[in-house]
Amino acid sequence: MQKRSTTIRRHREDEAAARFTTDRRRRALRARRLRRGGLALALTAPAVLAYVIFVIRPIVMTVQYSFYKWDGITPSTWAGLSNYLAILHNPELSGSIVNAFTLILFFSFVPVALGLFTANAIRGFAASRLAVVARTVLFLPQIIPLVAAGIMWSWQLSTDGVVNQVFRLLGLGRLARPWLGDFGTALPAVGVIGAWVLFGLCMLLLLAGMTKIDPSLYEAARVDGAGPVREFFSITLPSLRQEVVVCLTVTIIAALASFDIVYIATQGGPGNRTLVPGLEIYYLAFFQRQVGSASALAVVLMLLVLAVVLPLQSLSREGKS
Repeated sequence: MQKRSTTIRRHREDEAAARFTTDRRRRALRARRLRRGGLALALTAPAVLAYVIFVIRPIVMTVQYSFYKWDGITPSTWAGLSNYLAILHNPELSGSIVNAFTLILFFSFVPVALGLFTANAIRGFAASRLAVVARTVLFLPQIIPLVAAGIMWSWQLSTDGVVNQVFRLLGLGRLARPWLGDFGTALPAVGVIGAWVLFGLCMLLLLAGMTKIDPSLYEAARVDGAGPVREFFSITLPSLRQEVVVCLTVTIIAALASFDIVYIATQGGPGNRTLVPGLEIYYLAFFQRQVGSASALAVVLMLLVLAVVLPLQSLSREGKS
């Protein structure tokens, strides 16, 4: 009987020791997680603080200013939604938004389409030195400052520029015109400049995506008798879904928020034919001293960018799943 009692006591002591060890491990693990969390918080706190000060705070202040009529100096007065309603009823403000969406055709779809074609062509001789030269030359416009690109293309598209000289040499002098000063060609000419700048970035991103495609897929397709066109639409294009979404996201934002190229090339002219929201916000805030209207247009522009980009991000996540 005494032996049984001793065994039970030892068993209880072992259970208590095991619970103590488990509780001790849990406390140690919890303390380690707290230390790691505190260290991560300490490391990210400066970045979070800078983001709040330089990104979140200006956005909040812009939204606040959009509800006031203010010239930037004298006391502001409450304007309600009148600044937003002016965007709908003022042809100059609404026209700038229409121009920005028109530029999406040139800034986004043209570079992505040309980038797909060029990257697919370069992939065929990717191991040669010619591919390195082609990538470098085609990516060059991306590293040129936008101001320099705007000045260079302004010279080329002027009345006596290279483009018109080529037309005259080919006997097509009737097509020569001041491309950036003509009401019918100014906006497409600005779009061509943007397409030229963004083409290299799209081509490089798509080419990098093509290097991740399993070569065995192409070998299997060739065994089945598929040609280059069938390979492109059945293997290459579906495999580049995420890269295409990234290209469209970057270029659409560049089109809607364009400023540098338009300011250097046309300054919004002729008339308001190439006026875009970024340029209109600049004129309203710093020349016409309508800070409230400029803030309202900036808020609308931000919402438009989110309305276009967020569905693209959802499309990218569906591709991953």
